Amino acid sequence: MPFSMHTHTCGELRKADIGAEVTLTGWVWHRRDHGGLIFVDLRDREGSTQLEFDPEVCDEKAFHTAETIRSEWPIKVTGTVRPRPEGEANEKLATGEIEVYVTDIEVLNTSKTPAFQIEDHVDTAEDVRLRYRYLDLRRPKMASNLRLRSDFTFALREAFHNREFLEVETPSLFKSTPEGARDFLVPSRMQPGHFYALPQSPQLLKELLMVGGVERYYQVAKCFRDEDLRKDRQPEFTQVDVEMSFVTQDDVMGALEQTLADAFGRMGVKMELPLRRIEYWDAMDTYGIDKPDTRFGMTLHDVTSIFGESKFKLFSGAANTEGQYVKAINAKGAGKWPRAQIDKLAKVAAEFGAKGLAYIAFREDGSVTSPIVKFFSDEEMANLRAEMDVEPGDLVMFAVGARLEADTILGGMRNHMADALDVPREGHDFLWVVNFPLFHWDEDRKCLDSEHQPFTQPNEDELDLLDSDPLAMGSHTYDFVMDGYEAGGGGMRIHNAELQEKILEKLGFTPERAQAQFGFLMEALKFGAPPMGGFALGLDRVCMLLAGADNIREVMAFPKTASGSDLMSAAPSEVSGKQLKEVSLRLL
Repeated sequence: MPFSMHTHTCGELRKADIGAEVTLTGWVWHRRDHGGLIFVDLRDREGSTQLEFDPEVCDEKAFHTAETIRSEWPIKVTGTVRPRPEGEANEKLATGEIEVYVTDIEVLNTSKTPAFQIEDHVDTAEDVRLRYRYLDLRRPKMASNLRLRSDFTFALREAFHNREFLEVETPSLFKSTPEGARDFLVPSRMQPGHFYALPQSPQLLKELLMVGGVERYYQVAKCFRDEDLRKDRQPEFTQVDVEMSFVTQDDVMGALEQTLADAFGRMGVKMELPLRRIEYWDAMDTYGIDKPDTRFGMTLHDVTSIFGESKFKLFSGAANTEGQYVKAINAKGAGKWPRAQIDKLAKVAAEFGAKGLAYIAFREDGSVTSPIVKFFSDEEMANLRAEMDVEPGDLVMFAVGARLEADTILGGMRNHMADALDVPREGHDFLWVVNFPLFHWDEDRKCLDSEHQPFTQPNEDELDLLDSDPLAMGSHTYDFVMDGYEAGGGGMRIHNAELQEKILEKLGFTPERAQAQFGFLMEALKFGAPPMGGFALGLDRVCMLLAGADNIREVMAFPKTASGSDLMSAAPSEVSGKQLKEVSLRLL
């Protein structure tokens, strides 16, 4: 590595280097005094190398220094590469066949005792790791995660560049145009009472780039959303943003597939092309979710017709009511659980909107445990067994309600049961979910809301439904699903100003509000805006999946907590009255 204090990294030396004089730098990881010989594992971001201090090889001063150094002291050593003694090679270590006989050592600094051990598997609360994030980043796993993220980002950039995309930076200070979550606002000192917003996405700006003739754009963009957090969400995150013009939906998806396949291939992950495409309602009716993990079964079944004459009124009532369904999943193996454990699943189902959980546990001895089976006829049970492929040890769970309601309940239970049963999920699973509804009904606000965003192109053959039945309209949308996560999403854009105005009107925007928030966009659409479509890849989420991590904080250098705090710097923090006055603000 040129322009460095060392000649090699701590993960670089091999048998071919035996006999070479080398200089290494890094942190003391482990130190062992074997009575006359001192062994040190020296660690840097690339790996570790065993050092040996032998008083017959190094001078007295160097050996004395080796006696005094402690964990996490940064040092510089010079010595000769030698093979490890026969039988002492470490096959688990890349440098495990060699060691460095040190002739000279320089202590570059000392270190306080770390708050936790710098090891891959450390029994330390996450808040302690975040408080000392600079130490946490020294752990080999964290170093590996950051390298993975860097390599994948570089691979994406190269793949887009090779397809004639231009990397264009868009502003981080922009207009507040809420896109479903709250904006982070930035007061303007020069214009009191006026605010910028940190962008939730570059959505509007990339459309304007298409109007401006850029044609193929991408950006590794920082985005900001003031929303409640969970394991795969952060207030600031990174997305790989893409937009193309003079294209159809198939053009955009085809270009994305090839680009993503190239980038994943650089990471050793093969993506079979073309990717499967699943219609939105097929995904919901089969898997109960619009981002299905298809590496395991446990699919949903519509069993409504079985219970048309049932004495169980909940089921027969739904079976004889238009728009109501009885659906079921079979969690194989869960029928062996004790009844008390099965009954607790009702609380899980409630998290997905269920008012209770009807189930039948088919025991291995042939008996059946269920609070509802007494209402079923032999014919209904036989038909249910056949439809659900029931075997001894299975647990069949039901959901009753409107199509989306029943699908959502069982989709949540499907994922929960897969985790509870430790269902194998090998490799990576890639697919598209396409043709989302254009709108959904917001029950809280009692109005239509966009399923994706307000700038999505409706299906052209359904435009006549805009006034009569807008909830039946589909859209030119496509979500990229990886391992049961929404890894990216996109769609074709409205490039006609009149249609954009109509969509905003349907969403409850008055002409005045539409002009105030999006007037600049609608004005631009009147100047020959071309057909356009785009996409955004959640870089943090994809890196989490590639790294096999539990949450996106493991692939971010300096993440926030679930409450949006930075424990290391104590941000957010109070500011002085003088600072507030400069931007014409005061605290209430």
